[in-house]
Order: sequence, then structure tokens, then C-alpha cells
Amino acid sequence: MANPITIIKNGIIDENPTFIQVIGMCPTLAVTSSAINGIGMGLSTTAVLVFANIFVSLLRKIIPDTVRIPCFIVVIATFVTIIEFLLKAYLPALNASLGLYIPLIVVNCIILARAEAFASKNGPVASAFDGIGMGLGFTFALGLLGLIREFIGAGTAFDMTVLPEAFPRTLLFVMAPGGFFTLALVMAVINSIRNKKA
Repeated sequence: MANPITIIKNGIIDENPTFIQVIGMCPTLAVTSSAINGIGMGLSTTAVLVFANIFVSLLRKIIPDTVRIPCFIVVIATFVTIIEFLLKAYLPALNASLGLYIPLIVVNCIILARAEAFASKNGPVASAFDGIGMGLGFTFALGLLGLIREFIGAGTAFDMTVLPEAFPRTLLFVMAPGGFFTLALVMAVINSIRNKKA
């Protein structure tokens, strides 16, 4: 098994699902109108990733190749349902603000990609660390995008006012196009840094 720290670092930095692999764009652009929404969605996805990876890894020798994708989706859907019930019970405000995007975690390509590319080929411990790394990378990306959009668009950070009323708000950033602009700017900065290092 590879070093767990290396696996986690890979998910957060080297193969960040949002900034490097550019996958999982639907929730990335849709729910990042605030930092709390971004982090809530990221942590929900992380929980699903970890448990789905562990179970796919445990079942990898039992599931026939011809039906592996449907089986992976059933495993993922099970954990998404559990997470959705927990959010409804304990964090109803977050569940309401994320709305339809929680059930859509089932078809999030990050989870299916990690089940196919990593968990189906590695043991449960390495798969758990892969889920943690990819989930934290996704959470970091959504939290950062949400914080930038919320700060520029509403003058707040984590729903607390940080800019005076006189400071102009750019409402475009908390609307749908703002997600595209913010993602493009952050990816441009990251690619510039990576190119300089290379």
C-alpha cells in the first residue's frame, strides 16, 4: 500500500478533482454561492467517497466485471441516502440550501471515477485514504470558490458581514455566471503557479 499521506496529498493537491482534473463541475458551480454551502457539499461528498470506496474495495472480487458500474452506483446511492437523512435530521438549514444537489451526489463523476480507478483495484485502507484525500480536495475547492464568490458578491464571509455597506457589491458573483468567472480565475492562478514550478 502506498503511503497514506501521499494518497491524501494526491487528492488535495496533485490530482485535485476540481482544479486539476476538472470533474464534478455541476455541484462546483451550483452550490458555491457561499462558503458554508461549498464546505457542506464538500464534506457530504467526502463522507460518501470514503464509505463508497471502502465498500467497493471490499466487494471488488465479488462483483462481476459486466455489472460493476451498476453495482458501484447502488453502493454510492446507499451512502448518499444515509447522508441525506442525516442532513435532514441534524442540519436541516444546510439540507434546504443544498436542496437537489445532495441526491445528485449519486451521479457525481468524482465518486464513480474513484470507485472505478482506485477502489476497485486497491485494498479498503488505501481506498479510504483515497476517499479522504479526494474529498478534502473537493471540499477545499468548493469552500474556496464559495468564499471568494460570497466575499465579492455579498461582502460577507461565512454569513458574517466583513465589508462596509459603502463597499460596492458585485452581485454577478453570487449568481450562476459568477461561478464560471471565479472558477476560471482560480484555475488560471493555479495553472500559472504549476507552470512556474515545472
